[in-house]
Amino acid sequence: MDYWIPLLQQQPWLFVAGTALLGLIIGSFLNVVIHRLPLIMDRDWRQECQEYCQQPVTMPDLPSPFNLAVPRSRCGHCQTPIPARHNIPVLSFLLLKGRCHHCRGPIGWRYPMVELLTGILSATLAWHFGPSLTFLALWLLTLGLIALAFIDADTMLLPDQITLPLLWAGLLFNLYGGLVPLEAAVIGAAFGYLSLWSVFQGFKLLTGKEGMGYGDFKLLALFGAWLGWQPLLLIILLSSVLGAIFGLGQMALGKLNRDHPMPFGPWIIIAGWVAILWGNDIIRWYLNRMLGL
Repeated sequence: MDYWIPLLQQQPWLFVAGTALLGLIIGSFLNVVIHRLPLIMDRDWRQECQEYCQQPVTMPDLPSPFNLAVPRSRCGHCQTPIPARHNIPVLSFLLLKGRCHHCRGPIGWRYPMVELLTGILSATLAWHFGPSLTFLALWLLTLGLIALAFIDADTMLLPDQITLPLLWAGLLFNLYGGLVPLEAAVIGAAFGYLSLWSVFQGFKLLTGKEGMGYGDFKLLALFGAWLGWQPLLLIILLSSVLGAIFGLGQMALGKLNRDHPMPFGPWIIIAGWVAILWGNDIIRWYLNRMLGL
């Protein structure tokens, strides 16, 4: 360790390249999490309902055992297990031309996209923070956020199995001099949750409808726990603008109607990740340019 840290600090491209490569590999595992965790949650909910109601409940058709480790990844069309040589991140997709090696069924673009995104974001963090404990903490946070974003986009769920551990990890990280003082982190977690909760309650009181889910409250609390309360307004504003632009675009294309719900979590995550790297710069620019401070 005494040898590697100075070497990586002197040759930052080695650290960035190695982190990017590792990010591609972990991105392949995140694809498994994104696909399987909602199925596991659905199966567990049905089992709990069956036990509570004492009545048979239709169970999903899943192999046994079924978790994040087993069974091996397989084609979604022919269910043929994918051999290791065809499971190389991004490269296998390109060599196979986006098709299963066995049945030639199409492989979704989602898989290489998640792998590439994980590699790019990992490399960006490595370049920005260098080999440090802060990098490691924010890298693990980023991996969890990628999984949350795609799960919410697919299912409109933000699993507590990911959100809550990351929230508590943020408080613990700041307990030992992380990004912000612990007091700011605690206030940020509380303010992050209560701000969206208040909007939710007000919207429900006025319209009788639920405008967002409780997972969004916990997600903003997560960013408050890591970044403190100061960037939360930026995150709320930026995520609202991004979500509105996307929603209006989808409506203009006829892919979304006014009454159809749209996940808000991915936009909070994008805005929160931007705030991690550039939040202070954006706030400082706004105060200097708009308020003359």
